[in-house]
Amino acid sequence: MSASGYLQTGQTTCHDADGRDIHCSGSGQDGELQLGVPWPVPRFETQEDTVIDLLTGLIWPRNANLAEFPLSWQEALDFVSRMNRDQLLAYNDWRLPNRRELRSLISHQTKRPALPANHPFINVFLSWYWSSTTAAINTSHAWYVNMDGGRMFYGGKDQSFMLWPVRGQGNGVLPGTGQIACYNERGEIIDCAGTGQDGEYSSSRFWCSPRFEVDQKGVADKLNNLCWRQAADLCGPVLWQEALAEVEQMNQQGDSPDWRLPNINELESLIDCATHSPALPLGYPFDSLEDVYWSSTSSLYEPDWAWALYLNKGAVGVGMKAQAKFHIWAVSNASEFS
Repeated sequence: MSASGYLQTGQTTCHDADGRDIHCSGSGQDGELQLGVPWPVPRFETQEDTVIDLLTGLIWPRNANLAEFPLSWQEALDFVSRMNRDQLLAYNDWRLPNRRELRSLISHQTKRPALPANHPFINVFLSWYWSSTTAAINTSHAWYVNMDGGRMFYGGKDQSFMLWPVRGQGNGVLPGTGQIACYNERGEIIDCAGTGQDGEYSSSRFWCSPRFEVDQKGVADKLNNLCWRQAADLCGPVLWQEALAEVEQMNQQGDSPDWRLPNINELESLIDCATHSPALPLGYPFDSLEDVYWSSTSSLYEPDWAWALYLNKGAVGVGMKAQAKFHIWAVSNASEFS
């Protein structure tokens, strides 16, 4: 697997608290640093009715609306099962993507849809798409991703949303979600065999064990080659611009001038979808945990908002930059501390 277990967000521009474009140099924003596994150019390769994502190695139908209508979560899983029975698009190994696979398609530089520029897909529905991953905080719910703006949240499995199947095991650049159990629509644990759920495929086999290593400088995440501050709250809730400034001030005062406000993919990479409150791997070594954390990634849907991680749920959402509601969890590259 790549040394980095998280992808670049795709963001290349920087924005102030009012959403205005600014020069990126010295901003500490995602658009300046552009960290993570870089996107290949071209990103996609089309083969008749399917598209290979050359970043992840996953294969998607070019038509992002094969079912044509919203389906409940179980109906979506059943639809994919019928695709395999009928060898739709000439394959019989389609599956509903887990939440990390589905979210890997998102670009944080675009909107409506929030997909990489010049993508080859058709019939992308500007709303929610189901993943195969159950929400640990409420197992009668499952995770979905919004292709309009890029948010990731969860909804009742009895609700109806779109589906976009995937095939292939990928190239190993995406770590698993951590989910190993399977659940029915009522949230009851069931045998995983034949369900088509995230827990059946158990792609968390790519995780390191132990994942975290603590020293006096921070907590190294060996899965993603990142180093996190062990105290996961720098100074209490702050404005977004204050969050960037506080990390810069910490660097100027300390002996390790490499801390930064993480981008949204770095934050999301911490999540273990088998847990909640917080949604971190069991045995995590962090303290001073809070619920919501600022990222350095602006929302291109509304640039006076920025992306944030909702740690208790494991959700990816947004917050208004001008509101002092979210916290700071500084990160650096683990190699900087070796």
